[in-house]
Amino acid sequence: MTTMEDYFMHLTEKRLASFHNWPYQEGCSCTPDKMAEAGFFHCPTEQEPDAVKCFVCGKELDGWEPDDDPWKEHKSHSPSCPFLNYDKPVEKLPVEDFLHLTVAIQKIYATKTYDNMVKEAKESGAETRKEMEKLAK
Repeated sequence: MTTMEDYFMHLTEKRLASFHNWPYQEGCSCTPDKMAEAGFFHCPTEQEPDAVKCFVCGKELDGWEPDDDPWKEHKSHSPSCPFLNYDKPVEKLPVEDFLHLTVAIQKIYATKTYDNMVKEAKESGAETRKEMEKLAK
């Protein structure tokens, strides 16, 4: 899930700094520089040491290969990501475009938060229903 901390990854420099122990360096298509430029920051887990997330759409990807192109992978797995509409780093966007991107991030975050809350409420309701049915028997 996208978190408020992810918002601070709008700067390419900040995303780049997240790539500690990234396995793909020189001679690869998915170097830290290219990953950060494509909107990704590194969010490794024990199971997925090469996991990354887009700072805008929140799409998480892992299982990278040395010849994977970050932009192509981003477009392939999250074609509606608003970040993909721009051909320059966020730092070079005109103010109006930056504001549009910021609003898009807010909408995506709010939608994902809402969807998770609905899912949790449904799961909780299903558990409560089961308990009530047990009591009714």
